[in-house]
Amino acid sequence: MISPSEFAAIRWRGKDVRVECALIAPERTDAPLLVFLHEGLGSISMWKDFPERLCAAGGFRGLVFSRPGYGRSTPRDADETWDVDFMHRQAHEVLPAFFEALGIAEQPWLFGHSDGGSIALLYAARFPDRVAGLVAMAPHILVEDVTVANIELARQAYLETDLRQKLGRYHDDVDSAFWGWNRIWLHPPFRQWSIEDEIGGIRCPVLAIQGIDDEYGTLRQIRGIAERVPQTRLLEIPDCGHSPHRDQPETAIVATVSFIKSEKSS
Repeated sequence: MISPSEFAAIRWRGKDVRVECALIAPERTDAPLLVFLHEGLGSISMWKDFPERLCAAGGFRGLVFSRPGYGRSTPRDADETWDVDFMHRQAHEVLPAFFEALGIAEQPWLFGHSDGGSIALLYAARFPDRVAGLVAMAPHILVEDVTVANIELARQAYLETDLRQKLGRYHDDVDSAFWGWNRIWLHPPFRQWSIEDEIGGIRCPVLAIQGIDDEYGTLRQIRGIAERVPQTRLLEIPDCGHSPHRDQPETAIVATVSFIKSEKSS
């Protein structure tokens, strides 16, 4: 079962921030802890039941949370803009502070989707001794033209369709969530963003998953991880877009459970 959402208190960007979080099966005290890092427009509720299904299949404990600016966590201030290093700051500042607030001293496994996958990679590269392993699902390691083009389409949809109303189901302040993500991805200097040189420092096992039909990136993303992190396993899923946990959930679950169990026994 997933617990009701609670809040962890951290200090970030010079202010007190509440981070919405929830535990899955905390009674499995001897089980691996799997921490879920959501996509650029995600939140706890946006995951729906996928984290619970994955933890049930593998017998894991789980921790889901909404990053600052998303879900029920503290939203961005009205005049707060994110810079090119926004994912680095999530990995190097927010995630360590969040783990400290919850008293997490063990090495968790990270499961990150999209921006969350990039944040997981950055955290593992900066803190190689703090991660048991990670699953990066449709991560970004560089900016591609197809990514920017579809994020521009998302901006148009937010302004012209009912997308804002739909996203409002998952965020207390939907404008905080959408514009924090959209504006930085469309900011011209962000076109040069890349973490290719940084991820070579990752020492833990990695499973990199991507849909072959991913509308936000080519397979260059996960293949680029494998080129720089030799212990990476690749899973390229047919008939699957940017969200394998929605398009092909059973494939993602089976692969993740197999990956974690095999790495723990090796």
